[in-house]
Amino acid sequence: MPKIKTSKTAAKRFKISGTGKILFEHSRLNHLMLHKHTGGRVRRMQMENAVAQPMERRRVRRLLPNSF
Repeated sequence: MPKIKTSKTAAKRFKISGTGKILFEHSRLNHLMLHKHTGGRVRRMQMENAVAQPMERRRVRRLLPNSF
């Protein structure tokens, strides 16, 4: 039986909070941002980490088996 291994790409993108929530940062915040600053959209995206939805949680748990 092979060892259970963590997906390194998922480990870089997701963080598990102390209460067990799965947090991740919003995408599209780094490249070509000169014309994307209107309306406060970028500020809202930068304010806080997003929380994964129930279906996403199941997928992330499979990718990060040693985190829970």
